[in-house]
Amino acid sequence: MRDSQSDLDRARAAWRYRGQQRPPFAETPGPGQESVWDYPRPPAYVPDSRRIAVYAGDALVAESSRSIRALETGSPPAFYLPPESVRSELLQASARRTFCEWKGEAEYFDVDGSEGLIRNAIWRYPNAGDDAAVIAGWYACYPALLRCFVDDEPVQAQPGGYYGGWITSEIVGPWKGTAGTGHW
Repeated sequence: MRDSQSDLDRARAAWRYRGQQRPPFAETPGPGQESVWDYPRPPAYVPDSRRIAVYAGDALVAESSRSIRALETGSPPAFYLPPESVRSELLQASARRTFCEWKGEAEYFDVDGSEGLIRNAIWRYPNAGDDAAVIAGWYACYPALLRCFVDDEPVQAQPGGYYGGWITSEIVGPWKGTAGTGHW
């Protein structure tokens, strides 16, 4: 966790782009598409009724037609799934923790899939507050580690091992995660 409110305020103020104006390097979305540069900071949390399926190898880890997309400037959406949609018997608590200046402290889980243990593949914010309270206790996952689908469309992983954004055909960037994008 952060040591003080001033640390939190500094982390929040460090972001250059906040969704108010699309930067000149951003792609222009076509019909039915969204630009990650139109998403706000702090993030918006938007309910989504499309079918989400997540697999570890051949093992179905989660499935739901009720998710919440976290939409944050410069990143593809992260999909959060309700706890009852996740097969908790496949999860093992991990020691990994990270901190988001908007959502709080995240805890991680390893997934015991059909091809073995996948480390730190799923996370949640058990005590998310403020606007993020709607995702408190809900699970998100890394499409770089698990096979994820939105209405049967395979999800591509956001680059850079830290981020968990889901790239689908409706999303245009560029997005943070590649070399030289840390200041976004």
